[in-house]
Order: sequence, then structure tokens, then C-alpha cells
Amino acid sequence: MNEVIICEKPSSAEKIAKALSPSAKKKVYNKKVKYWELERDSKNITVLSGVGHLYSLIPKDAKYRVSFNLHWVPSYEASKASSFTKNYLRAIKKFGKDADSYIHACDYDVEGTLIGYNALKFACGEDSLKKASRMKFSTLTKKDIIDAYENRIDIDMHQVDNGIARHILDYYFGMNISIALSDSVRKTKHRFLKLSVGRVQTPTLSILVNREKEIREFVPEPYWVIKALLDFENIEIKHVAGNIFDRQLAEEIFNKCNGKDAVVDKIEISNSKTRPPVPFNLSGLQAEAYNVFGFSPKRTQVAAQNLYSAGYTSYPRTSSQKLPESLGFASIFKQLSADPEFKKHIDKLPSKLRPNNGKKEDAAHPPIHPTGILPGKLNKDEQKIYDLIVYRFIAVFFDAAKFETMKTTLDIEGEKFKFSRRRVTYKGWMEHYPFKKIDDEIFPDINEGDVMSVKKLISDEKETKPPARYNQASLIKELEKKNLGTKATRADIIDKLYDRKYIEGSKIEVNSLGEHLIDTLNTYCHNLTSEKLTRSLEIKLEDINTDKTTKDSVIDEGEKEVKEILGDIDKNIQGIGSKLYEAYQASNIVGECSCGGKLVKRSGRYGDFVGCTNYPDCNVTYSLPVNASVIKKTCERCGLPMIVAGKGRNRQEMCLDPNCGKENVKKHAPEEVGECPQCGKPLLKRSGRFGDFIGCKGFPKCKFTCSVEELESKLK
Repeated sequence: MNEVIICEKPSSAEKIAKALSPSAKKKVYNKKVKYWELERDSKNITVLSGVGHLYSLIPKDAKYRVSFNLHWVPSYEASKASSFTKNYLRAIKKFGKDADSYIHACDYDVEGTLIGYNALKFACGEDSLKKASRMKFSTLTKKDIIDAYENRIDIDMHQVDNGIARHILDYYFGMNISIALSDSVRKTKHRFLKLSVGRVQTPTLSILVNREKEIREFVPEPYWVIKALLDFENIEIKHVAGNIFDRQLAEEIFNKCNGKDAVVDKIEISNSKTRPPVPFNLSGLQAEAYNVFGFSPKRTQVAAQNLYSAGYTSYPRTSSQKLPESLGFASIFKQLSADPEFKKHIDKLPSKLRPNNGKKEDAAHPPIHPTGILPGKLNKDEQKIYDLIVYRFIAVFFDAAKFETMKTTLDIEGEKFKFSRRRVTYKGWMEHYPFKKIDDEIFPDINEGDVMSVKKLISDEKETKPPARYNQASLIKELEKKNLGTKATRADIIDKLYDRKYIEGSKIEVNSLGEHLIDTLNTYCHNLTSEKLTRSLEIKLEDINTDKTTKDSVIDEGEKEVKEILGDIDKNIQGIGSKLYEAYQASNIVGECSCGGKLVKRSGRYGDFVGCTNYPDCNVTYSLPVNASVIKKTCERCGLPMIVAGKGRNRQEMCLDPNCGKENVKKHAPEEVGECPQCGKPLLKRSGRFGDFIGCKGFPKCKFTCSVEELESKLK
């Protein structure tokens, strides 16, 4: 009897094959793709692997046109970037045909379920689905794999339908509307401009634009803080009014108290507890890794996925904060104790292992936790994330930390001032979680009625601050709070906004293109930026899982919404095209040209360059090195923008003009070296991505180019 197991990734296939049989044999198809053969329970089993999605949606009609008529094709046919999937798909087709039974062993979530379903349906044939069962596991440990194999379930068709609907809606909102917006620029300005919008991406950008406007429109308000520095231990006390927005009142308090002593009016001692943290779900891990290590959510997600694939930690894409007893806490701690650093903390665990669970649940997977298997060699990111996961797992089982707080009120001429101190009385879980700073202040030796000499009285004038910019971790939390996107996609959505050059910086700023894109969409087709629409569709997608709605009804609703948006774009094509192109130009302006025009970053035949907007009247151009970026800084010598170029330690700042500072060089203008043989205009010596070349001043009407060597040869 022949059985085929379909896995999501090569590393998972290897883990599953070796768990089911220590004598599993590795085979290679077409010298590139590994697969595994083994025997178990009188079955000949072949374990095959994909590399993520092997199939993609494209229109049945012409590509790069708005379409609602989609079908699944191999990913390598949809995109050249997916050519690496070709041999994996061929291997599944070759070895997955005509088996007696099939097992879907991809990750147990919507995406994983769809990946395996499509591989079975299209590569192995529709009949394979009738013979298929599903392995469900949260860790790639031998125990969990065998348990999943021996207790297989049916493929969850609700997950399949959810996945199909998501991909179709993402195409409708992403590709269709992006194409329509790009077409509006092409038809209005006769220029090609690649624009990107999306079902979740655009509302996310809208959130950032709204924050950008709040910051810009914020009007600071002055306020005063009255504080005093005591002679005794340099204790700083503050007036109980806090921020005083009345200048006259602040002056009255200051004048009244200046030069006077303070009397200790009241001392209150109170006790408090800080409960242990809750287990990590994906957003919790991403937030903590950002706070502790400065990792972006995507960077954390990649490291966590690698640890899961290696069998060291559980499946990372989970919402759960509740550790089930079925995980076998004692067994995991016993294995982790083989590491002496972990053992120091594990030895102090309470006899009854009761985790401090959070409120969120996930029916598919438990919180992120170590499996107990100690890793071999990890890279730096993986080691940091692994330690974070292990110590959090340990910490949730300890008691609350206990603190004592001293709140002191002082009197200066009838005005009340205060200060407080906090010290730890019992470290509890904090002793076992090295990533948490413990407040442990010293209480001053003072009593009620003590007279304290004031060394200095200060009236500190300040201004209110605008709302803080989002960072990637806080934006993930905001998206989770607003129910935009999923735990698996939020980091990718933020990455996409960076890739599309709509946002920049660790404290996220939106550039003019991103802001104008949202302003234009708000003006002409508001629904696309609406959180309400996106959230409504997200809820309905989740309702597919519980039979409250169907895949087709959600797709139909999405199609209707997209067609309304496309209608809005079509009605306002001139306004949209003009505004988007103007925004694109503004976003690429990097400086002023000596002729009075603007220097604009562009992409050309020989790579990226900076040119003048007064072209062809002004021929000033500067080529940009590969991966160079223009920064908000000007050259002290010539006033041109500065760029950053190079890699790693060799990355450095330099002037946009490579000849700046060099003697006997005609600066900021290409050198004329002859006459064009085609149109008679001057030939200019330029620098490009592949070195110096000769080009006609009449470009783009005249496209004559040649190498420097060719010109020299002709002149001879």
C-alpha cells in the first residue's frame, strides 16, 4: 500500500520522515529536490515537500488588466520570481500520482491548509482529496508528529474556503485597484507609475497618515512644573498640581515657596503585587522582542518560524495566551534542565505548575513555548528569540513579585509637594525573567514632621508634545486592536509599506506619496481606506470557519465593493491620475538644481539616477550607485544632497556628485565630447550603472549611445 505525505517546507518533511521512521531514506529528484521514502505499518510512504505556496491566482483573461475571472496556476507560471517552485511541483506530480492514501501535513492554519489542499487537488488530482486525511500538530517533535499521524483528522474545508476567499479578495482589492490607479496615471499623464494598494495595506497606511496629520497639526501648549530639590539626599519633590497651564498660578506658587523650607506632612506605606506575564502569542512575542532587542516584527517572525521548523519551539502563528496541561510541563522542564543556565531557574519552580494564563484563545494552537529539545547551533537572532521564549515560559509559572511603595507629601508654605519610592520585597517571577528591569529604590530615613531644607526651587517651563509616532511593534498592536489583518500577515503588510516607499524610519514617517495616495483615495473612493469595510470582511472571513456564512457570499460582497471603488476611479480618472502623478514627483524631489529646476530621483536604462525637471533644456544628471539612497542632508561644499552607498562597514555618506571636491573637473554638468552622428546634437560623457558611456543630448528623442572606447576608436 502506497501513501503520500505532503508537507509545507523541506525542513518539515525531513522532521516528519525521521519521526515516523529512523531508517527513512533521503532521495533527490532532478538533482535539486529532496524527498523521503520509508516503511511504516506495512505501508510504503513517500514524504514530499512544497516551498510555501505552489499555486497562485491569475486572471483567465489578459494579465495586467482588471479581472474578476480568476483561476489557480502553478506559481512559476504566475511569476518569474517563483521559478524555484517548479521542481518541487514536478516532484509532487511525479511521486504523488495514484497513491492509495494521502496525508496533508502542512502547518495547521488557513494558509498551510490551502497550500496542502491545492497541492493535492491540482498536482495529485481531485481524486486524491477523497483519499486524504490531515495531520494536526503544534510542534515538530517526534512525539507530536507520531501522535498527529496516528490520530489523523479530516481536512477542514472551512479553513480551505477561508483561504480561497482571502486570496481572491486580496487579488480583487490589491491587483485590480492597483492596476486601475496606475492606469489613471497612464491615461492622464502618459506615464507609467507602479502603485500598490490592498485590502489591509491601505487602511494601515491610512492609520499612519492620520497620525502624521495629528503630529503636523498639533499646536503645543505651554505648561509649568514646580519642583524642589531637597538638601537631604538630593530628593526631588514635585507640586501636587502636576502640569500647571496657568502662568500666573505657576508664578504665584513659585514666589510663595521660594526660599522656604519643606515640612514632611504625611508618609504612606502600601504594598502591591505584579503578576507574572502571560504566555507569548505571536503579537506578544513581536512586541517584547522589539522592546528588548529592537527587532522588527518580521525579523522576530522569521526567527520564531526557524525555531519551530527545527523543532525547538512551537508553532508561532498563534493568538493563544493559555497553556494547556496536556503539553506536559514537567517533561519540558526536565529536558530544559540539561542547560545549566535554565536549570538554575527551573529548580526553584513551585511544586504545582500553574501558569498565569492570559485571556486570548486559539483553537488551532497553544501559546508559543519551548518543546524541551535543546538547540544546537543557532544564529544570533534565533538564539535571542529562543532565550526570550524559554525564560517567558519559565516565568509564567512563578508567583507574583511583591513591592512596597512609600508615598510622601511635603508642605511648603501651605503648598503640597510629593515624591514616591518603590522597592521590591519579593522578586517572584522577576528573578527568573532577565529581560525585566526590577524597581528597587532606597527609602529615605525621614519621619512626619521633619523639616527639610530646600536647596533649589525650580519652575520648569515645558510644552505639550504631539502624539508619538508608531513603531512597528506598536503598529502591530494597533492593527490587532482594530482587527485588521491576521497574526500571520501583519508583519508582511508593514514590510510591504516600506518596500513600496510609502513609509520610512523606525519611528514611522509617511512620505508625500503615501500621504497623497490616501488623500486622493479619501477624496474619490473613501471605502478603500475604510477600516470598517476591512474589519467587516475580516469578521465575515472568520465566520466561514463557523458556518455563519459561505465562501461565495463573502467573495460576492468583496467583488461588489471593489466594483464600486473601480467605478469611482473611472468617474474621477483625470483628478486621480493628476494628483497621484504630482504626489509621485513630489516624493522623489531630492533637491534644487542650479538652473532653478528640481532634482528628481528616477529609474533609467542604466539604473537609478537624479535628473533635473527642466530636462531637456537642462541636462544635469547624477547616476546613483546600486542600493544608494538620498538622505536629508546637503553637501557642505556644493549644497547638493548627500547619499548613502555601499554595504556593511563600507556603507558611507558621500555627495551626490562623484566629482565634488576634485580639482580640474567640470562640476555638475556632463562633458561634451563630440557631435551625434544621428541628429547632430552634442554627445555627452555620462556615468552609469555599468561605468562611463556616451549618450546624445537629444535623448529621449535620439537614443544614440556608445561606449567611451567606441567613440575614441571612431575619432581615430
